[in-house]
Amino acid sequence: MNFFRHRRRILVGPAFALSITIAGCSSADDSASAAVPSPDAKAARLCRDLHKVLPSRVDGASRHDPEPASALTAGWGGPEIILRCGVTQPPKMADPTVAKGDDPDAVAGGVNGVDWLMEKRDGGAYRFTTANRSVYVEVTVPEGRDSSGVLIDLAPAIKKAIPEGIAD
Repeated sequence: MNFFRHRRRILVGPAFALSITIAGCSSADDSASAAVPSPDAKAARLCRDLHKVLPSRVDGASRHDPEPASALTAGWGGPEIILRCGVTQPPKMADPTVAKGDDPDAVAGGVNGVDWLMEKRDGGAYRFTTANRSVYVEVTVPEGRDSSGVLIDLAPAIKKAIPEGIAD
């Protein structure tokens, strides 16, 4: 409800005024923040191409990009699903225990033609990083969200903008 639309007189007590002030300063509507990667020029160009074709909704959540604004990051929902393009190779991607299936917190797999490394994070969140693509794309999925739906929704854009290959 928009209180400023109605022209009635409302008597406002100090407690009500304080609650409005506090609510106006709350972070409920603030964007999440995401560290912006620093890829080389070729990777940055591919990431900008990805940014242009990312979906407006992922797993039913609307797009709401994190701060600071960048063509290398995107977000959906709240708590936010965060995508960062042009990240460095995660150490577990080169770990032989992961490739053999001996790491309970990291698993390799694919969804709709995009290969991923899945890493379980503290607190129940998951981090996915593309594999076998020219640029590493990282997607963080908060606890309680269906990660398969997220990856299914992102796969077409990643396949379109980030060619298969080995990232530098």
